[in-house]
Amino acid sequence: MVGLEKVDLKAIKLEKGYVGEGVQEENRRKAQQAEVRKSGTQSKRQESEETRNLNALSTGQSNSIVLEHGQPPVDDSGISFASTICPAPLCRQFWKAGNYDDGLNSETTLQNGKSYLHVHPMFLHSNATSHKWAFGAIAELIDNAVDEIQNGATFVIVDKTLNPRDQSPALLIQDNGGGMDPEAIRRCMSFGFSDKKSKAAIGQYGNGFKTSTMRLGADVIVFSCHLGDRVMTQSIGLLSYTFLTQTGHDRIVVPMVDYELNTITGNMEIAHRYDKEYFMSNLSMLLQWSPYSTEAELLKQFDDIGSHGTKVIIYNLWFSDDGNVELDFDTDPEDIRIGGDVKKVQANPAWRTVNEQHIANRLHYSLRAYLSILYLKIPETFTIVLRGQFVEHRNLVLDLKFQEFIVYRPQTGGCKEAEVLTTIGFLKEAPHVTAHGFNIYHKNRLILPFWPVVSYADSRGRGVVGVLEANFVEPTHNKQDFERTSLFQKLEGRLKEMTWEYWDYHCGLIGYQVKKKLPPIEPPQDSSPDMPNSGIMKPVTLNHGMPNGGKTKPVTLNHGMPNGDKTKPVTLNQNHHSVSVKAASAAAFFGKIPIVGTGLSSKRKEHGDLNKFERMKRQAGARADAHNLEIQSLSTANQLMDKETMNLIQENKKLHAKFLEHEKRREDLDLKVRQLRRELGDVQQEYDRLMVELTSLDTVKEEEHVRT
Repeated sequence: MVGLEKVDLKAIKLEKGYVGEGVQEENRRKAQQAEVRKSGTQSKRQESEETRNLNALSTGQSNSIVLEHGQPPVDDSGISFASTICPAPLCRQFWKAGNYDDGLNSETTLQNGKSYLHVHPMFLHSNATSHKWAFGAIAELIDNAVDEIQNGATFVIVDKTLNPRDQSPALLIQDNGGGMDPEAIRRCMSFGFSDKKSKAAIGQYGNGFKTSTMRLGADVIVFSCHLGDRVMTQSIGLLSYTFLTQTGHDRIVVPMVDYELNTITGNMEIAHRYDKEYFMSNLSMLLQWSPYSTEAELLKQFDDIGSHGTKVIIYNLWFSDDGNVELDFDTDPEDIRIGGDVKKVQANPAWRTVNEQHIANRLHYSLRAYLSILYLKIPETFTIVLRGQFVEHRNLVLDLKFQEFIVYRPQTGGCKEAEVLTTIGFLKEAPHVTAHGFNIYHKNRLILPFWPVVSYADSRGRGVVGVLEANFVEPTHNKQDFERTSLFQKLEGRLKEMTWEYWDYHCGLIGYQVKKKLPPIEPPQDSSPDMPNSGIMKPVTLNHGMPNGGKTKPVTLNHGMPNGDKTKPVTLNQNHHSVSVKAASAAAFFGKIPIVGTGLSSKRKEHGDLNKFERMKRQAGARADAHNLEIQSLSTANQLMDKETMNLIQENKKLHAKFLEHEKRREDLDLKVRQLRRELGDVQQEYDRLMVELTSLDTVKEEEHVRT
């Protein structure tokens, strides 16, 4: 940036009521609170202030800017608060910090016959309790950066920084997206506004920034730089629970200041919108309650943002029950962990290490592990940088062996809602790992990791893991679960069926005894006595368990008998690799073994002296012989199928090895591409900076030319 420390202050007026209430207004509030405690009534001055606020609300300007021109410039010496102590909330534990009493009773204000309610600071805390898990709150802020990919973002940085006042740890999240102009940052800091119009955008409620930042710490300061319509702006906003509670505010006040680039001088100057009083009020609150005590320190935070991007610094981080900061920056210098959240896995001592180090366990306390699977796919042009190291994206599908792909088509009222492809298989470490469940994504974002849809008994379901993207169900506001609609309940039921089916047919592949039993043998039916040796045979059914529950149209194979013999269809119900053959008709699959019945007697010459009893004995013996032939044929069929299965497994291993080789080459190339794109991004930033300088120089040359 050029000339950031020499700022010409222009006249600015921020609207009172949501943002921009200054120090004088703060003092008036304190005096009014004292009067209320004594008399129990509001002063006339407070009523007048609320009337002005409501007038702004009624004209739809509660988050907008009122312009005033012609005010004299303010002395650029600025204001500073050189205290080395950073204000902090009285209670540093998040789940106990909601006990806030401002000494005032919230009242409904009437204006033109309409009721208006103020948002009390306590709402900041209660709203943030939707996040039970700190990493879920961080993921919300990462989502904002990922949504900026469409605006050119190529990275997001998550790191530890220090509060310059007291050197306490703070959390930094920074991206190089499009940034926010003064109007956009006001919508971001208010409630219920969302600028995300894309259907692919993860955020949609306009509430994630407030819930996530307040869940992680008591205070957050935002720096955003935006370049649009040939106007470059820099905006700073402070959302401080500490400030609101310690000053006894009965509504949420957000101090904000804005700067614009003067293309003539090349310096950042105060936006031409407000008057002196309210700009100085906002600036003084920022310098008193933020980590930065001078205006120069505030503006210096834009140095590494460039011409566009956003930096979020969360400070006064919450403590855990043991009195330490909830986010652990010290255990691993390349990671952020949740202190005391490492879980011991109950497993065989020989397998305990592999279970504890598996990502299904580590994601609960390691931010690096969680971020590696947070997105189903991530563009090659975008990287997540955690503590100075790139986060390697991990595709959970590649962690599975003996994979199967199942299509699920949820329906509501007879109408198909979607078509979802589910990949299911055993974890590569199975049977040594106890992890199981489904990883369900929504719009590319992980909502439920390793969700255990079944509680396995005697190991049934152990190690079975699935991956799917369910865009037909809606996530909850904290994006850590789904709304329990009928569609979601149907999905849960189908995933249970998938788990049981997969385990029953494939558990033998990892050393367990196969529990799927073959259907009982059915007795053969006799041929028609009117058509001796007719060659009519029953169907052979192969049940292979399709994802739709095994309901498939029959595939007819005509194994024609010689001399024009007729055969009934052979039905193949193909459901993956699992095979069940009806023993009574297996012999028919191989061709020319007839089902022996009463028709056999017609081949032999009947003797008149044979009685009925002797004929029945002959027929019974013939049936027994046929039954033995069928059992032998079934054994032959099973042997052939086992041999074919082994050939397929060997072929699959060869293909998998080739796939891993190609995948490794692809990862190496991706890494090179990311490095080149980062270098390109650096060059682009330098180009933007030089263009800004060039614009300012051209303007100066034009002025000199005019003067001469």
